[in-house]
Amino acid sequence: MKIILTNEVSGLGIAGDVVEVRDGYARNYLLPRGFAIRWTRGGEKDVEQIRRARKIREIATVEQANDVKAQLEGTKVRLKVRAGDGGRLFGSVTPADIATAVKSAGGPDVDKRRVELGSPIKTLGSHEVSVRLHTDVVAKVGVEVQAA
Repeated sequence: MKIILTNEVSGLGIAGDVVEVRDGYARNYLLPRGFAIRWTRGGEKDVEQIRRARKIREIATVEQANDVKAQLEGTKVRLKVRAGDGGRLFGSVTPADIATAVKSAGGPDVDKRRVELGSPIKTLGSHEVSVRLHTDVVAKVGVEVQAA
């Protein structure tokens, strides 16, 4: 099935790409979650609109990405969350929480979709989080999770 990606999908492509995938993958995963739309001749107009929107919000060059990486890695990020006995959290820390904490700590705007958690953060303490700024640039951000 031919589809147009509306969001970045790891291993498949970025928003605005037209890709061919298996029918089940498209019907059961990509389309219901809003990661893609079906390709049609009229959909080509949508592709251009998606690409223009992506260019506005994405970091264009590796130099810009390295500047943002330096800012991110120099930022001390602290999150205050509710925790129970033994340092276990009620729930977990999400990429959106981390993006908000980076902004409130004086760091640059980070898109929550760019924040990559290796495993869910469910305990207090220091954790390292990756932020994919560009295809070639990944920033490592230290996050200190504290009890509220």
